Amino acid sequence: MTTNARVAVSQILRNKDETADEEDEPKKKSREDWRKAKELEEARKAGTAPAAVDETGKDINPHIPQYISSAPWYYGTSGPTLKHQRPQEDREGQFTRLDTYYNKGVTGSVSIKFRKGACENCGAMTHKKKDCLERPRKIGAKFTNAGIAPDEFNQPNLNLSYDGKRDRWNGYNPEQHKAIIEEYQKVEEAKRELRAQKLEQDPTATEEDDREGEDEDKYVDEVDMPGTKVDSKQRITVRNLRIREDTAKYLRNLDLNSAYYDPKTRSMRDNPIPEASDFEYGGENLSRFSGDTRAHAEAQLFAWEAHAKGLDVHLLAEPTKLQLLQKQYEDKRDQFKTQVKQSVLDKYGGEEHLHAPPRELLLAQSEVFVRYNRDGSRAANAEKQLAKSKYEEDVMINNHTSVWGSFWKDGQWGFKCCHSFIKMSYCVGEAGKSMVLEVPDTSKEILQNVEKEEVTEKSEKASSSEPSSDSGSESEKDKRSKTEKTSKKKKNKKKSKKKKKKDQKKDKQEDKLKKALEMEERKQKHAEYLLSVDERKRPYNSMMEVKEPTEEEMEAYMMKRRREEDPMSQFL
Repeated sequence: MTTNARVAVSQILRNKDETADEEDEPKKKSREDWRKAKELEEARKAGTAPAAVDETGKDINPHIPQYISSAPWYYGTSGPTLKHQRPQEDREGQFTRLDTYYNKGVTGSVSIKFRKGACENCGAMTHKKKDCLERPRKIGAKFTNAGIAPDEFNQPNLNLSYDGKRDRWNGYNPEQHKAIIEEYQKVEEAKRELRAQKLEQDPTATEEDDREGEDEDKYVDEVDMPGTKVDSKQRITVRNLRIREDTAKYLRNLDLNSAYYDPKTRSMRDNPIPEASDFEYGGENLSRFSGDTRAHAEAQLFAWEAHAKGLDVHLLAEPTKLQLLQKQYEDKRDQFKTQVKQSVLDKYGGEEHLHAPPRELLLAQSEVFVRYNRDGSRAANAEKQLAKSKYEEDVMINNHTSVWGSFWKDGQWGFKCCHSFIKMSYCVGEAGKSMVLEVPDTSKEILQNVEKEEVTEKSEKASSSEPSSDSGSESEKDKRSKTEKTSKKKKNKKKSKKKKKKDQKKDKQEDKLKKALEMEERKQKHAEYLLSVDERKRPYNSMMEVKEPTEEEMEAYMMKRRREEDPMSQFL
């Protein structure tokens, strides 16, 4: 007989886990296995043994450290691999290709009738009325069914990468370059036709005569400029600092006050020796503003202005055409100016004033300071003039002999000739200086009136508080009078208490007003001090006491502030 022994479920599960652990547990390597693995690794590093191969068939570099080549335990690899070090496909972002971009322009399909859901203004289906970029029509396409605009393209939702966002050629259509090629082909065909016409007119001319101008620019790059060295191996041109036979610019005049030499750009703009009549080097400004450089600059400016006004002109591409246009423009401009000038002279006269000598010769003076020796020769070079301001200077108005701002007093600007603080006033000369026009300070008068009222109120209190002397026998009338007096006294006491409270409030308000006035005077003095001090020595502003001003402070400010907008404030 066989008996089935009953076993607990927990025991069965425990036995199952133990058997699974024994099966899954890797076999421990012996010392011999570790030695063989180490020898194989050294042989791979030395190159005597083939490198390990991953699951894709690629060799693994044996010099990669172990902490990089060994995969984590949770990755589940069966052999050597580097897949865990490469970017994972499930984590990589999916970006759009470079050949896909936003569609430009509109579709060619145009509807005849208005469609439901389209723009009420232009009739396109791809946007609403609030997003329409056309001019708002008086009567929209919804009601007219005319002039319906074509639909725009439905733009794709692009997810561009870092390089795709910064690709300057992204969205470029190579077919646009065909228009440029066609334009050049048309120019070449026109040149061929001109050559054929010349050959028909002059059979003796050859094609070499026509191509002389084309061959002129072929050998420009082969000309060696002085001060340059061409290295044929590196295919670059190295520019030397200067030709060693020439004298350096900074050695021509060793005076510290001579022309300035900029060592960074190696340029000296002014003439280093202005006194010498015969000089080899007169500064870079001499060569910059000599010859045809000024004419070239004027031609370039004319080309820019003409291009801005719609003429297709370029200085380097078509110099002869530009020169003819500039000459025609200058001739017409001079002719127009002479016509206007002559018409004004014919109408009003005064041609004799145009032939007068210059003002410097008439007055025998100029603003240029020149120093001469006793023999009449010029002693030194003329001093450089300071550039004047773009605003008008020394302009006198309303009979004034000094400018506005030449006089300063009590925080106000004025005229020095008459001490007037009103800008558009008429000058009265010395009579204005004798009259001291000051704004009266009404704060002192207010304080004096307040003090007088306090003295009168105190005297009334003292007279009302004196005890009255009782005399004679008391009668019923006296009793009645006494009761009336007591009631009156009580009322007077209540009134006196109220007055005292009012007086105390007034005193407090007056004290606060006095303090506010003192603080306002200090603020004004402090502001005047800050204006007089140099900006670099001013203290920093503190924002620690920023709060709302009280009524007393506002009243003190209104009493002390300068009313500059009132022109009659000085005559009060």
